[in-house]
Amino acid sequence: MKPSAFTYHAPTSLDDAVRVLAEAGPDGKVLAGGQSLIPMMNMRLAAPAVLVDINRLPGLDAVRVDTGGVRVGALVRHTDLEDDAQAARTVPLLRQGLRLVAHPVIRNRGTTVGSIVHADPSAEMPAVLALLGGSMEVRGPSGTRSVGAADFFTGPLETGMAEGEIAVSAYFPRPAPGSGTAFVEIARRSGDYAMCGVAAVVTLDADLRITAARCCYISVAPVPLVVDMAEAVVGAVPASADLSAAADLAADRIEPEDDIHASADYRAHLARVLTERALAEAAEAALRETAGPGPHTTGIGAMR
Repeated sequence: MKPSAFTYHAPTSLDDAVRVLAEAGPDGKVLAGGQSLIPMMNMRLAAPAVLVDINRLPGLDAVRVDTGGVRVGALVRHTDLEDDAQAARTVPLLRQGLRLVAHPVIRNRGTTVGSIVHADPSAEMPAVLALLGGSMEVRGPSGTRSVGAADFFTGPLETGMAEGEIAVSAYFPRPAPGSGTAFVEIARRSGDYAMCGVAAVVTLDADLRITAARCCYISVAPVPLVVDMAEAVVGAVPASADLSAAADLAADRIEPEDDIHASADYRAHLARVLTERALAEAAEAALRETAGPGPHTTGIGAMR
């Protein structure tokens, strides 16, 4: 199919882009990578009257790394962020999540910020932002503001952005010292949206005991769902952590539904299994971060 008719704008400054989008009102859409928007337009699932192409805007294609985390501009392609070694060292969960996004040809064009703004509850990068407690910088007619991940995702394909606002960047905080992360998922085919996915972060102290643990779930709730696993695992060394109790916490919080790809019961089963797997992998990474490479008596083998 072909998209319905629309007016195309290609502004060369952010101020012009905001102005055009504000004038368009609810009939306007922003085009960056277009890997979600264009297929939806072709299938007539979206029919914007005005398309604002931001690819000519300067300064939005940079990845900036500092001691606190990684800031990703709105025009940074998935593959460029995935290949950024400094970003991966600072926030390993970025590369761990990006390697699961669709197919290489999609990652070559799609943007990380665009994926977050699309707010698909089955997408990986919204979960990364949510788990790390990151934020979005948005620019609108009233100026620039920062929106925390907890307030950004409001429903399936819905965000806390106001009309006329453009996402400028996403900020991913660096996990606390002694932390390890992991992202695991199950899909029907490689590159498909996951039937369930779990991102995890585990933090250890100097005695190699768990001081914090969180998981974020995709495809089992209306938005990326962050669950604090502290009551199940904090205080334990990784080898003796009760991962089945953590899986129980997940089962109590998720809201899976039946669809053509999987039943709600199967998604709930996957959430339990992947919770244990993600926490185990994150704890193993935390052990390497805290105690250095090599075998550890408190290692992860007993957790599996």
